[in-house]
Amino acid sequence: MLEKLGEVIRKATDKIANALFLDKDLVDSIVRDLQRALIEADVNVALVKELSDKIKKSALDERIKGIEKKEHMIKILHDELLNILGEYKQLKLTEKHNVILFLGLYGSGKTTTIAKLGNYYSKRGFKTALIGLDVHRPAAQEQLKQLAEKNKLNYFIDVNEKNPIKLWKKYEKQLKDYDLVLVDTAGRHTLDDELIKEIKEINKIAKPTESILVLPADIGQAAKKQSQEFKDAVNVSGVIITRMDSTAKAGGALTACAETHAPVYFIGTGEKVNDIEEFNPERFLSRLLGMGDLETLIEKIKSVTDEGRQNKIQKNLEEGKLTLDDVIEQVKSMGSLGGFDKIKSMIPGLSNMKAKIPEGMLENQEARVAKWEHIVKSMTQEEKENPEILEKQTSRIARIAKGAGVPTSDIRSLLKQYRLLNDMIKSGAGMSGDMSGGLSQKQLMKFAKKFGKKMRF
Repeated sequence: MLEKLGEVIRKATDKIANALFLDKDLVDSIVRDLQRALIEADVNVALVKELSDKIKKSALDERIKGIEKKEHMIKILHDELLNILGEYKQLKLTEKHNVILFLGLYGSGKTTTIAKLGNYYSKRGFKTALIGLDVHRPAAQEQLKQLAEKNKLNYFIDVNEKNPIKLWKKYEKQLKDYDLVLVDTAGRHTLDDELIKEIKEINKIAKPTESILVLPADIGQAAKKQSQEFKDAVNVSGVIITRMDSTAKAGGALTACAETHAPVYFIGTGEKVNDIEEFNPERFLSRLLGMGDLETLIEKIKSVTDEGRQNKIQKNLEEGKLTLDDVIEQVKSMGSLGGFDKIKSMIPGLSNMKAKIPEGMLENQEARVAKWEHIVKSMTQEEKENPEILEKQTSRIARIAKGAGVPTSDIRSLLKQYRLLNDMIKSGAGMSGDMSGGLSQKQLMKFAKKFGKKMRF
């Protein structure tokens, strides 16, 4: 997501921080690089010029001297980038019966986004239902059905009904039992009078608590016109931007929404059902600057792990008792998050490791997990819960290898992963000090020193 822009911003802050003197040539060079990167990300030229002028003005302000000037310039850069990304606004749900209407043109990714958001909130304890009111697009309701069934979500459709109002009335009573109802509406190639009329009719009868416009990131600055038109016609309360991972124009879409004061609630970051995250400009910028975003990572983990399973693993971790089932569950969760490549930008200090990760490593990991699952199925309950006995009685390893149809080296690889996680848990439990607010810088360094060499890719 906007890797090139992030790289330029990081280089710019490094140049400022390491410069002996902030002279005009250096400032012009930094501003030129920023301008090029922002325009390539499809950010409005007028916004780019405004940001450039403010940076130049702060850099050449004679009233601010020495180190203070460097800090001031970095702060101005940070604040102005934050300003063009817009304000943070959370999608707040009430405890009972929320109805969200999804709007958008053809190909924006409405139906897929509804399934992603349904999964997101159902994993957070909301009783969720999807309803398909797109009666015009062929197979729209079938697509909603397939996505809902694949992700174990409740859905309501009627492929024979061609009137969205009648369709809503048919299921209205049943929908009242749900905490959250996500409504898929029809799209068009353009926002025409017919579409506006239909949306207003649905709006009147469904009484949505939120009306969300779904925009693809690859339309760039055109998002400004589209969000303004929908806002004027049907009173849109927020935006979800899809396909953030597959375009260089994402900056244009984000800044365009900020210009029209249409808050971005979520961004879609891939094709998997868990590839959706809340848009927080501060945290988003933190990732661009290579400083990570642990809060979004924690939210993503909640989306891929069932609540009951989370609690069970948490209990085992607190007791320092890790089973082989837990190890496989943790590695599979990383795969569901999109693998290491998707989450590394969220971990402070790891965003620049792209070149160090061998190509195909993530695919190999998936194949390895599949093997590990076969191996664990060939074990007794005692062996799963106390893998240490396998190293004491190596005849057990030979028996398991035969049962699973794998070489003994695969079993030793699983045991190595288990030992590493177990050591980390014991080290974490043994660390002194209050860890309720997370690990301190000193504790993180201690962790890195101890496990850095072992965690090779």
